Amino acid sequence: MNADHERHERHGRTAHEAPADADRRGRPEQDVRRPEPDGTGPWDEAVLDAVFTQSDVGLHVLDTDLRVVRVNTVAVGVRGIPEEQIVGRPAAEAYAPAGVVVDEHLLRDVLATGRPALDHLVTGRPPVDPRSEHVFSTSAHRLLDRAGHVLGVVVTSTDVTERERAQARLHLLHDAHERIGSSLDVERTAQELVDVTVPRFAGSVVVALTDVVLKGQDPGLQPRDATPLLRCAATGRTEAGPQVPEAGSLLLPGIFGSELPTAASLLPLDGRGASIGTRLVAPLAVRGQILGAVAFQRAEDSEPYGPDDLDLADAIAARTATCLENALRFTREHIVMTALQSWPLHQEQATQRAVDVAQRHRPGGSGAGSWYDIIPLPGARVALVVGQVAYPGLSAVATMSRLRTAVHSLTTLDLDPHELLARLHATTLRLAAEHENAPEGDNPTASCTIAVHDPVSGRLDIARAGTSLFAIVRPDGSADTKPVDDGPLLGAEGPPFACSTQHLPEGSTLCMASPPASGDDGPRPEDLMRALARPERDPEEMADDVERLLSPDRVLLLARTRHLPPGELAEWNIPFDFSAVGTARTHVEERLRQWRHPVDPFTASLVVSELVTNAVRYGAAPITLRLITDHDGLICEVSDAGPAAPHLRHAKAVDEGGRGLLICATLAQNWGVRHTDGGKTVWAQLGADEASTP
Repeated sequence: MNADHERHERHGRTAHEAPADADRRGRPEQDVRRPEPDGTGPWDEAVLDAVFTQSDVGLHVLDTDLRVVRVNTVAVGVRGIPEEQIVGRPAAEAYAPAGVVVDEHLLRDVLATGRPALDHLVTGRPPVDPRSEHVFSTSAHRLLDRAGHVLGVVVTSTDVTERERAQARLHLLHDAHERIGSSLDVERTAQELVDVTVPRFAGSVVVALTDVVLKGQDPGLQPRDATPLLRCAATGRTEAGPQVPEAGSLLLPGIFGSELPTAASLLPLDGRGASIGTRLVAPLAVRGQILGAVAFQRAEDSEPYGPDDLDLADAIAARTATCLENALRFTREHIVMTALQSWPLHQEQATQRAVDVAQRHRPGGSGAGSWYDIIPLPGARVALVVGQVAYPGLSAVATMSRLRTAVHSLTTLDLDPHELLARLHATTLRLAAEHENAPEGDNPTASCTIAVHDPVSGRLDIARAGTSLFAIVRPDGSADTKPVDDGPLLGAEGPPFACSTQHLPEGSTLCMASPPASGDDGPRPEDLMRALARPERDPEEMADDVERLLSPDRVLLLARTRHLPPGELAEWNIPFDFSAVGTARTHVEERLRQWRHPVDPFTASLVVSELVTNAVRYGAAPITLRLITDHDGLICEVSDAGPAAPHLRHAKAVDEGGRGLLICATLAQNWGVRHTDGGKTVWAQLGADEASTP
């Protein structure tokens, strides 16, 4: 009895004193025993007992040798290992059956320094759930007695498997959005789906696409009861993962079940022994269009798929289907762009007398809207055109095609390059007006450089809208990297456009390229000059060197200038008098005999006499007659100082004149007028088939 009394005195007030104390405070009676200062009271025992028997947090008490001293029921229950197999054994050995690797270095650091280790993640496979890998968040704290002696370390553990799985699913979905769809190729997109999900989501993955999709065609809407033909497009597996079919093999029915799934679902046990829940299939469809399907499979001893995995598979499949649709749209647009952005393969054949050309285009797939043209002009001249429409895409290529058509049409007017750009600017503005109501359409703008070379005089007229690469290298090796200033874009500020005129010796090299894309500064001047060095080289060889410096989607046009040889050109000054018409006819007949030209002399002399008569009657002195032979063709030019351009009219039956240009237009293949600094030139082109005069 005395012993009991002493124990009560040591632990605080007796039970008889507690109610009186409570009454003084006006509180209900409580049988409360306060702990003694040494911490050995009933409260400590109750708290310790509650922590080890009722807490949701696993407790593992280790001594200084890292042997397990005590564990609570939660820790034992989570591991599924009896307590007697844990207590008294080294921690690394005790938890090895659960697949937990104990970081002894970390625990000894806690014992030595007293710094707690917080939220350290460890994984394991408890015997109660060996197919699933669990994740535990552990924290270690050092234990000291009242004297400050180290007793050991206590480790708390909390099962955070669901939290980590949720984060892993979010990370996987984020990676799918980042990595799937990096290219606009359907097969590569399918392979990206495999690369993202193996091994993080499946041991093996099979992606199948319809034949229509693999051919780059529009899949269209499928009836609900229709089963499209699926062909293996991409596969992947781990070393221990299930086997996968060969690429190109037919897969339905079979790996995706008896019919194509309409949503992510689990396949039941099949003939090969795959367990329920280890194979998950999902359709690749967008807006009712069936593009294919994907099958995810895990090993039989792996954790089966759950409801959250079905949602994740649906999201990944939806992302892949969207990327496949984008790839198909690009493929179809690329086919259209390739058709629109096809340049004549032998443009240089009609202009070889004026220039030797080398042309390059390295497509990059973006539809940059770049183009070049080599357009023959009257008088053996040639127009070299390089341009590019801003905002790459199908609309840019369509705009480019329309601008090319406009350039070809405008060149028939024999305009100076800067005047041609002014007309082309008006055309671009009309195209912009059509784009105002187009979805996601920016007003088209374009850069364009036009250079007109005359092989008779060596004159080069240049005009530029926007920026582009333009360099001139003369036969002596001297170079001009900016023969003309930059000008405003077509469809933007508008004229006046930058222009210049130069007279080049024969054998000069013109290097023209479309502007670089945004973020590309283009080749360095020293690299370009190095590629254009030694101008005596063949233009094709020089073009190869320059092309290596250009980024994809740019076009390159390299031209070596020529001058007409004296034997192909004849020129006379004609007196400003009607009596000189006969002299002009004589000059033509004699020169055709010297050239042994197949054009009928009477037809040629008749055309020239009408042109000279027209110049004397309506023009101004001086008058110049020029003949240019072109193998089987003949170009007749009559120049005068009068600014007024003649026009074709149809005379009445009783009129005695007014039929000159009509006769020329009837006899010639083509005719026209071009204005020069000193007046105008009226020309007519005759062919050998005009040998018989009507």
